[in-house]
Amino acid sequence: MKNYLIIGGSSGIGKSLTNILAKEGTVYSTYNNTDIQSDNASVSYHKLDITKDEIVLDNLPEKIHGLAYCPGSINLKPFKRIKPSQFIDDFELQVTGAIKIIQKVLPNLIATKNSSILLFSTVAVQQGFNYHSMVAVSKGAIEGLTRSLAAEFAPMIRVNAIAPSITDTPLASRLLGSDERKESNAQRHPLKSIGNPDNIGELGAFLLTDKSSWITGQIIHADGGMSSIKL
Repeated sequence: MKNYLIIGGSSGIGKSLTNILAKEGTVYSTYNNTDIQSDNASVSYHKLDITKDEIVLDNLPEKIHGLAYCPGSINLKPFKRIKPSQFIDDFELQVTGAIKIIQKVLPNLIATKNSSILLFSTVAVQQGFNYHSMVAVSKGAIEGLTRSLAAEFAPMIRVNAIAPSITDTPLASRLLGSDERKESNAQRHPLKSIGNPDNIGELGAFLLTDKSSWITGQIIHADGGMSSIKL
């Protein structure tokens, strides 16, 4: 039986990933602000504050076969209005938080001799969008971290990242708060739709399981064609 650790598994993509992987093995999933309980015996939820210096993850098994770091933010502002401290706060959540978790459970990942790490970037790193400087800085670092760790950890641990476009999750609710906004965002994509959590969750589950055993160091775009197609 495989063991998976999903950081930020209480909503959105993390929740979808948790539910999908529960069919493959045992999932240890964390939440921060919203207490959550599962009626699925294969899912165990644990409260975790990733902003603290000391990461406490209780009752993890000796071996972790897959780790996903899902926490993120979407802070869209004109560059001139962003304080340097806000860049740092965003970096702490999206990059430093991932580093802390990976270092914490690295022995558990190494113990399996064949494990996988999944991180999340964004289409905005490669495309360049207005007001996305804060997001792109943090997620650009995630892409660099993905490739560097994939090289350092090979062949025992695979490391990949998914770079989605906007996805219909609670995190994006401010941008997709009406049918008009959803349709407007959908029309920006070649596939004329926005992503849903399961679109990304299914891809994430693939990258965390042995089905993707020959894939590492990749930034995989799940973005409705936005990063590669011009209509």
